[in-house]
Amino acid sequence: MSVLTAYARHLAATAMLLALTACTTTDIASVEEPAAVPLTGQTNDPAPGFENVKAGSEEDFILSVGRRIYFTQDSAKLDTVAMTTLDNQAAWLNRNPTWLVKLQGFADDSGSESKLKTLSQQRADAVMAYLVSKGVDTGRMWAKGYGADREVRDCTQRSCKVQNRRVVANLRTERDAT
Repeated sequence: MSVLTAYARHLAATAMLLALTACTTTDIASVEEPAAVPLTGQTNDPAPGFENVKAGSEEDFILSVGRRIYFTQDSAKLDTVAMTTLDNQAAWLNRNPTWLVKLQGFADDSGSESKLKTLSQQRADAVMAYLVSKGVDTGRMWAKGYGADREVRDCTQRSCKVQNRRVVANLRTERDAT
């Protein structure tokens, strides 16, 4: 899609919104939509649009717990930040036992393909072992290392590469093929 077409669509959408706001529908809106959750200015206020996330849902897991664990280069060792996130994941998973978890390990591009596959598998296994140590049933989880496949960022800067050194916990309702 060209930039001009995208701009024209944006302009048309804006015009439609302005036309709609000219209508007086406050009485109808107050009946059809729940009142917005008041914001307190605190860091734990719900993100706009996510005020009504259902407890125990995948969105709840992502927003209130976090699903990514990061590692230093050439390491599968969990640091204190990772363990804090995993403590929260374990507590959430133990409260919501119907979810299965696929742990996907990744690495940056600093090494051979076989080394990166092995390292990413070690990372996923380390996360799984930690979650098991916190009471999450091993039968609910499986771990898969993908090496440098599926990079978040293709880059050369150290600050960017760290985004690729991760394990992502993906909730599932049933096991999938690796």
